[in-house]
Amino acid sequence: MEIHIHYRAKKHFGQNFLKDTVYVDRIVQSIPNIWQGQQLVEIGVGLGDLTDRLLEFYQLKAYEVDRDLCSFLVQKYNDFFISGKLELICKDVLELPCEQGWLDPKEYILVSNLPYYIATAIVLRLLRDSQCKGFIVMTQKEVAQKFCARSGEREFCALSVITQTLGEPQILFDVPKEAFSPMPKVTSSVFMVKKNGNCLQEGFEAMLKVCFSAPRKKLLSNLASQYGKQTTRRVFEHLLLTQSVRAHEIDTATYHQIFENLKVEKYGK
Repeated sequence: MEIHIHYRAKKHFGQNFLKDTVYVDRIVQSIPNIWQGQQLVEIGVGLGDLTDRLLEFYQLKAYEVDRDLCSFLVQKYNDFFISGKLELICKDVLELPCEQGWLDPKEYILVSNLPYYIATAIVLRLLRDSQCKGFIVMTQKEVAQKFCARSGEREFCALSVITQTLGEPQILFDVPKEAFSPMPKVTSSVFMVKKNGNCLQEGFEAMLKVCFSAPRKKLLSNLASQYGKQTTRRVFEHLLLTQSVRAHEIDTATYHQIFENLKVEKYGK
């Protein structure tokens, strides 16, 4: 296993390899029983520490962007390739067509330690892909907090609303920087989203972008900048919202009510 000793992580791929087996085991143990039998996908195999554990229990489809690592992995997992238990695809997942069945044409679950620099983009694609039924990912802690924040919390943002619309998010546990090699500068968090089968309505994300465009301003002011003062005030009055409320202080259900009422104001019933 010379590659474990001599391989140098590449910064441009955001490589920080999870080496502490305690946290590797906790990730695998977090996979719900209801996901048993689903196609399992992993992004960013790295040196294979998480992959090793996943292969003990699941058939796996894995993506790795680093061709040097792919060469190593082909040798390491030769027996799994022959048996059909592992499929390795050496590609950048963000270069794959962004469509339903993004990572697999069948329904799938994803379990991954995601590179920090592309984690948000990947999670958003997973949320939007109807073939993805859920995922457990490790990201930078502040990214996990944004996806999993609840109304009233400082981290609550458009990402939180999108996630709660499409699934049930939950932060499972933190992972200290000392668990990685090379060691990152920040703490990581593992979080899970169980998808609920909902879809985002056209225009909803655009409205959220306006709502959270200036988090310190009142929500009424943010919306009025796009939809007009009179229209926005009528919507607020109808929903009994105070004019001083800020974007992080109302819940996901209320955002959907605002969206529906703005559509009525614009197009009529």
